[in-house]
Amino acid sequence: MGFVKNIKEEIAIIRERDAAIHSSMEVFLYPSFKVMIHYRLAHRLYLKKHYFWARWVSQRAVRKTGIEIHPGAQIGKGFFIDHGNGVIIGETTIIGDNVTLYQGVTLGGTGKEQGKRHPTLGNNIMVGAGAKVLGSCTIGDNCKIGAGSVVLSDVPPGSTVVGVPGRVVKRLKQNLPQEELDQIHLPDPVMEAITELQRGNSQLTNRLLELEQQMRNMSRDK
Repeated sequence: MGFVKNIKEEIAIIRERDAAIHSSMEVFLYPSFKVMIHYRLAHRLYLKKHYFWARWVSQRAVRKTGIEIHPGAQIGKGFFIDHGNGVIIGETTIIGDNVTLYQGVTLGGTGKEQGKRHPTLGNNIMVGAGAKVLGSCTIGDNCKIGAGSVVLSDVPPGSTVVGVPGRVVKRLKQNLPQEELDQIHLPDPVMEAITELQRGNSQLTNRLLELEQQMRNMSRDK
């Protein structure tokens, strides 16, 4: 893909995903735009085994944007980083199409692996602010990772993951529309657990009241 086409694609992506933008000129101020332009160049250098220059370009991007993308990472189309400060993407990370990351996301390694040591993300995925996806796990298509979650193992397609460590709290069989890939429409597993306990306690209380009434009736009959 040519340089001009890259720029047009990045402008279209940012204008589509960020409701705060008012003009295409603003895109040139966005950290996501700047880091992706640097990444595309660094990645080409990396593929040609110019490793020093690839890292030199990527480190310039880190200083300018606060976003660190290793030049060896593989990133598909429609990739967007919202705000982005503190985002880290490791060398063997593979990212599919239409993926959105929020600030503070880490796609990193565990420090104990060799070879493929970073995550693989499928298509149409949202990773919430501060979430960490670590190790060579695979996140299936159409998933949402809640803010602050820590994911260490594979996630099946169509899942919503929250918590530390992350666990699947919802599964969807259909594709998720892009407008639903946000940080709001997530289940609250703690509140769901409390609600379930309250429901069980209410049922138990009602059953005890019924038994007490039956005992009183039996006493009167005697």
